[in-house]
Amino acid sequence: MEKERVLSIRDLNISFETSSGKVNAIRGVRLDLFRGETIAIVGESGSGKSVTVKTILGILSPNGKIDSGSIIYNYKDENGNLQKADLVKMSQKEIRYKFCGKNIAMVFQDPMTSLDPTMTIGNQIMETMLEHKKISKKEAKEKALNLLQLVGIEKPEIRINQYPHQLSGGMRQRVVIAIALSGDPDILICDEPTTALDVTIQAKILELIKEIQTKRNISVIYITHDLGVVAKVADYVAVMYAGKIIEKGNINEIFYDPRHPYTWGLLSSMPDIETNSDRLFAIEGSPPNLLDRVVGDAFATRNPYALKIDFKEEPPLFDVGGQHRVSSWLCDPRAPKIEMPKELRDRIDKMKIREENI
Repeated sequence: MEKERVLSIRDLNISFETSSGKVNAIRGVRLDLFRGETIAIVGESGSGKSVTVKTILGILSPNGKIDSGSIIYNYKDENGNLQKADLVKMSQKEIRYKFCGKNIAMVFQDPMTSLDPTMTIGNQIMETMLEHKKISKKEAKEKALNLLQLVGIEKPEIRINQYPHQLSGGMRQRVVIAIALSGDPDILICDEPTTALDVTIQAKILELIKEIQTKRNISVIYITHDLGVVAKVADYVAVMYAGKIIEKGNINEIFYDPRHPYTWGLLSSMPDIETNSDRLFAIEGSPPNLLDRVVGDAFATRNPYALKIDFKEEPPLFDVGGQHRVSSWLCDPRAPKIEMPKELRDRIDKMKIREENI
């Protein structure tokens, strides 16, 4: 049975006009999201993760411009008919009015900046329903109580009349998730949803989002730099670097068979209690300045395995089998065979053994 494609991003290029010049922030991003699946977009700060997904929601900053590409969103209208919309061709106002909250919703990393301190929890959850669903206030309140229960908030009939400052950080984030779900969206975007929370609450929030996804068959996009989170939630992973997806594949392909030296570096830098080293691995150098035109592979100057061609020509996405695609000249059949670092190979072998035992 063919999977239902909900979102299809093709050759997306986005730039920002700044006082220092034009920044080419997103460079040729291609990505697909299917019904009921979770994609994790990973990479260091400034790699373009948030800009990519905010474009889907129509919340690109005023100095941002989509230079080319398409974002095709497949959805059902009020009559249940399948429709197709290219979000790139719509104005930001049109996207927000037609799809935000109702079809596509977002959970931001800091709940205190997402919630209005002057409104009760109940009114904030009901707002989307009253706007998009045209239901009575009584029905909206009943649904808000059900949502609070769904996200694991005890005594919802009391909490619904409280204000954000009266709740803990974990409860506030659950409320933000309830607000995001209030419009029954197809797509839920989670931008570092557990960053501001302690580890035990993080695990509960991730589990909660997973449970809701299974119940409602919604598609989820996670933006994160935390590979521990990725391992828990993702079906498919896209690794971004300098505004471009440089490796993508299913969770097993990325974690057990990474091919790009940058992905090797990311996985090597994860803390591991079984390591013999007393130092954490770090990728040397800094990402390129995207004010300048990128010549060749953007990662070349930080890549200890760089080839001469890396400094001259940008690598295409090589198909290395299955769903796995890698933008590295090392994957060209003519390139010398380079094995991943032994320390990382040992770590992956241990991960496989742990997974088998579980």
